[in-house]
Amino acid sequence: MQTYDKMNMEIYSISGPIVKIEGETTLFINEMVYVGEEHLIGEVSAVSTDETIIQVFENTTGLKAGDPITRTKNPLSVTLGPGLLSGIYDGICRPFDKIEKATGSYIGRGVNIPSVDGNRAWDITLKVKVGDRVDEGDIYATVQESSIIEHRFIVPDGIHGKIKWVCENGSRVAKETICEIESDEGSIFKLSMLSKWPIRKPRRVKKRLPPKVPLLTGQRVIDTLFPIVKGGAAAIPGGFGAGKTMLQHQLAKWSDADLIVYIGCGERGNEMTQVLEEFSELIDPRTGKSMLERTILIANTSNMPVAAREASIYSGVTLAEYYRDMGYHVAVMADSTSRWAEALREISGRLEEMPAEEGFPAYLPSRLSAFYERAGLYETLGGRTGSVTIIGAVSPQGNDFSEPVTQNTKRFIRCFWALDKSLAYSRHYPAVNWNISYSEYAGELQEWFNEKFGTEYSKYREEMIRLLAEESSLMDIVKLIGADLLADEQKAVLDIARLIRAGFLQQNATSPIDSYVPLEKQFNMMKYCSMLYEKTKELLKLQIPQSVIRDSGVYELMIKAKYEIPNDDLGGFTVLWSDITHRLGEVEERYR
Repeated sequence: MQTYDKMNMEIYSISGPIVKIEGETTLFINEMVYVGEEHLIGEVSAVSTDETIIQVFENTTGLKAGDPITRTKNPLSVTLGPGLLSGIYDGICRPFDKIEKATGSYIGRGVNIPSVDGNRAWDITLKVKVGDRVDEGDIYATVQESSIIEHRFIVPDGIHGKIKWVCENGSRVAKETICEIESDEGSIFKLSMLSKWPIRKPRRVKKRLPPKVPLLTGQRVIDTLFPIVKGGAAAIPGGFGAGKTMLQHQLAKWSDADLIVYIGCGERGNEMTQVLEEFSELIDPRTGKSMLERTILIANTSNMPVAAREASIYSGVTLAEYYRDMGYHVAVMADSTSRWAEALREISGRLEEMPAEEGFPAYLPSRLSAFYERAGLYETLGGRTGSVTIIGAVSPQGNDFSEPVTQNTKRFIRCFWALDKSLAYSRHYPAVNWNISYSEYAGELQEWFNEKFGTEYSKYREEMIRLLAEESSLMDIVKLIGADLLADEQKAVLDIARLIRAGFLQQNATSPIDSYVPLEKQFNMMKYCSMLYEKTKELLKLQIPQSVIRDSGVYELMIKAKYEIPNDDLGGFTVLWSDITHRLGEVEERYR
């Protein structure tokens, strides 16, 4: 039983999740403490000679002045080890299944359960032997955590030396010592399968690497127009009903990351239930296994304590960095950072801090920066390559992208997928507005795409962006004079832009073919759209009216191709183009 230092500290003041201790203490910033007789979990957030302020991650109902404060002398940390995958945790990484066994269907108070079960046995394989020299970041053992993920145990920071003792391969309990390292100074370090890490402190790496490989999502509007790299940071802003959560579900399901950490931060409980149910039934197209075998869920719903909501995004990114250090590519979905910022605002108000714009604390930008800067592609301490990609949803009130959370988020991300409620209400999903969205990674990824598809890829993408922008300008004219008065060349732009919107950018999440589209099919769709546009321009030069070309049905054929051509049989495009050229040939014959 671990002993804690009470130091006769008592509660002086209580305001929601904020508890104060009067007078000077020896507590330090970010130290984890236990509050009251029930040992509610808290964290020191401010220290002075007059008082110490603690934010409590549980409901403070029933606390009273004079209740004791128990210190741990450790920062707020998460227990790391095998067994994290497929689990669902609260904002401070307590497993819900263990909480349910301890307190029933409703979350009890003062339940301090580590995220990993130290008494669970795993079949371990040692990667070192007695006499081997190891440094920080080296792998000393592995277990098969799921059928997809091999869990790799890494020598902790600051430990160098020779292996003095190792256990035998086979079944071992997680908390048992499996390896002993003797340092050059003669100290002995005993390593097990478990470790701890402070959630607010980024894990160390050797160096940051330049982004060079895209995170492929199977969503055409993202992969083609606004791509993101492995190790990148992106934001999905959008008003209520615009489809932020649905898009994040799609990215979590289909992206080619090795692992997914999904953080439900202040969202509705039924949404997290939906994620848990869907992912348990969904088969990962990359592995043929259940999606849950490579997923970790963190749920701090809107009815849970706000202090734990503020900590939830740090818990999630710490778990992501842990697997990154093993050499995996991890994608973090934070839904939504606006609810996290609202929790920050509420806590700041309780602390009586001077508010900044719209009541948010003045340190909102620095907190957002600290979160998004933990994304990146890195060379780990052990020389492996791993990445953390962060995709955060933003929920601006009234769909106002000029509000503080959205504007400050744009400062620290390089990929902006702006959702449009008008597109969502017209059943256009993903409702990414192509006129105001952007990706600064597109230029850096051009070489990768050119190596895979040749320079045609960039040509088709730039043409598509140009046609969509031209359509936007023409629609302003159409609103004034109508489409009938436009020149045929302009009508052709509108028709091909409608094809791009309906046949390429719009994607059906419920379709077994269209929900996920490999990059090869996306390239062919762009290619044949461009070929159709070129063929249209040739016919217009022969004085054939655009209305006749439109009435031939070739645009509808191209739009339906996304449903009719299987993802694994791209030969269907050759048949499609043969049908299109036949129809256009008949049109040309009638006008010769």
